[in-house]
Amino acid sequence: MSLTDKIKNKTEEMTGKAKQGIGDATDNERLQAEGQAEETSAHAKQAGEHVKDAGRDVRDAFS
Repeated sequence: MSLTDKIKNKTEEMTGKAKQGIGDATDNERLQAEGQAEETSAHAKQAGEHVKDAGRDVRDAFS
């Protein structure tokens, strides 16, 4: 996973956490849900990048 991808994913995750926190503090369910969706999306992207990295590691081990 490139450093740029890591930064983008972490930024999206932190933005989601912040939105959730603001939504909790203001009792705004829409903002809470939006934050949760962003955080979940970032986690999914990170997992996909980890799978790609593992595939490259396996390929490199057999090369």
